[in-house]
Amino acid sequence: MNIKSIQDILPLVERPSRYLGTEINCIKKDESKVKLSIALVFPDLYEIGTSNLGLNILYHILNSHEKIAAERVFVPGADMEAYLRSSNIPLMSLESKKPLKEFDIIGFSLLYELNYTNVLNIIDLAKIPFFSSQRDSSQPLIIAGGPCACNPEPVADFFDAIVIGDGENVIMEISRSWLKWKQNYSGEKEVLYKIWSDIQGVYIPAFFERKFDGSGFQILLPRFSKYQKIKKAIVADLDKAPFPEAPIIPYGRPIHDRLRLEVSRGCTRGCRFCQAGMIYRPVRERSVDTILALSNKSITATGYEDISLLSLSIGDYICINPLMEQLMTFCEPGNIAVSFPSLRAGTLTPELMQHIKRVRKTGFTIAPEAGSQRLRDVINKNIRKKDIIDTVKNAYDLGWQVIKLYFMVGLPTETSEDLKSIVNLVKELRRINLGKGRRKNKINVSFTTFIPKPHTPFQWAPQISLAESKDRIGWLRNNLKMSGINFKWQNPKASSLEGLWARGDRQLSHLLVAAHKKGCKLDGWSDCFRYNLWQEAVYDEGVDIDFYTTRSRNTDEPLPWDHIDVGIEKKYLIEEWEKATRGELTSDCRTGNCNACGVCDFKVIEPKVFEMPAEKSAFDIGSGLLTSDNIKPVIKGALLKTLKVAFSKLDQAKYFGHLEMVNIFLRALRRAGIPIKFSEGFHPKPKISFEDTLPIGLESLKEYFYLVVPENFKPQSIIESLNKQLPEGLSVHDCQIVSTKTVHNNEKKYNYIVTIKEEFFNNKKLEKFLQSPEFIVSRINRKGMLKKIDLKYMVLDIELLKPDKLQITLRSESGKTTRPLEVIKEIFKLTDEKAKKARFIKIC
Repeated sequence: MNIKSIQDILPLVERPSRYLGTEINCIKKDESKVKLSIALVFPDLYEIGTSNLGLNILYHILNSHEKIAAERVFVPGADMEAYLRSSNIPLMSLESKKPLKEFDIIGFSLLYELNYTNVLNIIDLAKIPFFSSQRDSSQPLIIAGGPCACNPEPVADFFDAIVIGDGENVIMEISRSWLKWKQNYSGEKEVLYKIWSDIQGVYIPAFFERKFDGSGFQILLPRFSKYQKIKKAIVADLDKAPFPEAPIIPYGRPIHDRLRLEVSRGCTRGCRFCQAGMIYRPVRERSVDTILALSNKSITATGYEDISLLSLSIGDYICINPLMEQLMTFCEPGNIAVSFPSLRAGTLTPELMQHIKRVRKTGFTIAPEAGSQRLRDVINKNIRKKDIIDTVKNAYDLGWQVIKLYFMVGLPTETSEDLKSIVNLVKELRRINLGKGRRKNKINVSFTTFIPKPHTPFQWAPQISLAESKDRIGWLRNNLKMSGINFKWQNPKASSLEGLWARGDRQLSHLLVAAHKKGCKLDGWSDCFRYNLWQEAVYDEGVDIDFYTTRSRNTDEPLPWDHIDVGIEKKYLIEEWEKATRGELTSDCRTGNCNACGVCDFKVIEPKVFEMPAEKSAFDIGSGLLTSDNIKPVIKGALLKTLKVAFSKLDQAKYFGHLEMVNIFLRALRRAGIPIKFSEGFHPKPKISFEDTLPIGLESLKEYFYLVVPENFKPQSIIESLNKQLPEGLSVHDCQIVSTKTVHNNEKKYNYIVTIKEEFFNNKKLEKFLQSPEFIVSRINRKGMLKKIDLKYMVLDIELLKPDKLQITLRSESGKTTRPLEVIKEIFKLTDEKAKKARFIKIC
């Protein structure tokens, strides 16, 4: 097949919109004015990476500089990757479709150890050498950052530089120093390394030489006496830190399809297993005014119907109740829901729940982590059983139907009694659910194997073996088989590998290359994870997994990450490890005394929290938030009318699926400030409907949707205001008031023009079809059942206009439809690829 570009591939792959790069709020710059191009790479699929808040923050910061262009890159789907490789097309960015190898800097986000094979896969698809030592000045500089960077050693050999800590300020220092270096020292890589090494938070792996002692422990020898430890970068004042007010609105179905606002960073609870709670210290909050202002601007710029407030412990945000009160006053009229990704038991109060449910009840997760109080004390969870029970009971009393619980197995000192305590706790919560007068609700219980992480008090703890992990999860699964309980777990094999990479050293770099060459990728996806290939690679490279995972460590042995200074003193971690073995608790320094962890200097770096305001925020009712043009609620009882809107879906818009297109229009309507009537009930939905459900790949000159608006709304304003908010390929042409009785008066036939590429339609096969009394084809429906359909009945007319062009008229009946793709494929016996590459336009 003749494939020369990405555009030739798009008709052939699943979810093609993920490769378009035309989303609302994406930024495309004039390349002639750009001095530095940076590819921001998230090593996972678009649906995962485009939801990442860190990537969006860096994208916003970099593109704020007139001479810098930041563009996005994600892991291509398996089908796209296969076409890229077979066609010898390099991986490209979304915005400009520029090959990755032509960027000046490539920056990877390292959030999950099982994404490491994806890092190599992306570098390989870009046709760039893996190891930094193999790349010369003609190749891009490759850098990385993110939570996994706190132990960079397993992947250090692949990167020129690695950012430790907060990236907001560092990324601009790196960029500005590159611009100066390019002007004065272009080509001298070592000079840039030296410049970058002077920036706090920047680790240059090449400036350390690895040695291994007789016990197999990695020892890093610094090449320069003044560069022996890398101190993490910290944004001292989060309230003044840059944050995207107009984030990109992804296509398709991203895992976090909502506006995400970072309320605070860091945590003071001191859970001994929690790496994020240690490496993101100290806690820093945004003010209520800042969060409300961001909410207002971001909802206006995106049209989202959901806001998620992000924090490691959102319930600890001191001003959470006044924030929620004012936020919901803003959100409720526009049917905008507010949710929390997870909550600490005891912090989700009935008052907070009442605020959340004002629009609709969003789900929430509680993480007891352990079933027994003894083990919760060991890990310093600082919650009691009563906190868990009261939180769940309050949720049920206020109408919640799904509760999610999260536990770990294999925590230090765990015994069989602790596992039994998990079962007993879940059963007790289930009994609350089954109380008198309650509907049968669900409890989703998730389990994962505890993985000791660097820079935590448990970094010296052994990880339980793969066999033990399987046994414990299996026992729990058998003992939680009961109605109303949905049991989920992470594959222990994946946890074993995650543990290997979490505490590994530079000896593992060749294992990663070996695993990549065997085909390991997307290891975080259960349907792609191939443990047998990992076993082969481990055997070939002679790696002893147990050396990194299941053995106990002494607190005086050298650790691969000893040169990384995240601010937490090792003395403090040792004390906490010893207190854990004694089951002693450590108090929260937010409300108690300083625990002397070492991260604060109490001059610049210290906890920054906001006290409860004496008065309501300046963004209260009537003074800012509710004046937003995109929040125009339809008053209950108002007179209504129905509008019929005509639009076209052409060119790149053909790659939108129907539900995807509906979402695009809904958010465009919100951004345009067009008031829509919502349904009543527990989950209000906008009253909008589309006449036809256009599949991916089908263009149309005229489609229709209907929406219910207030009687006083002027329909002529829709065309201009809505077109300003639509992505390329979607355009509104007309808007008319219609009677509700005429809505959904479905057409009985549709006309299409089909143009085939690279060949002609076979006239003999067309004649054979026309002369046949019937033409039965079989298909598998969505329920997996075989269904037969007669194309002779469905095709009302078919005419060959040119050797490569057809006009087709198809019948449309309730429960009986066909599409032109199926018609040409069956009549002309075309392969899937040839049929999908044709252009299909619905003309009426």
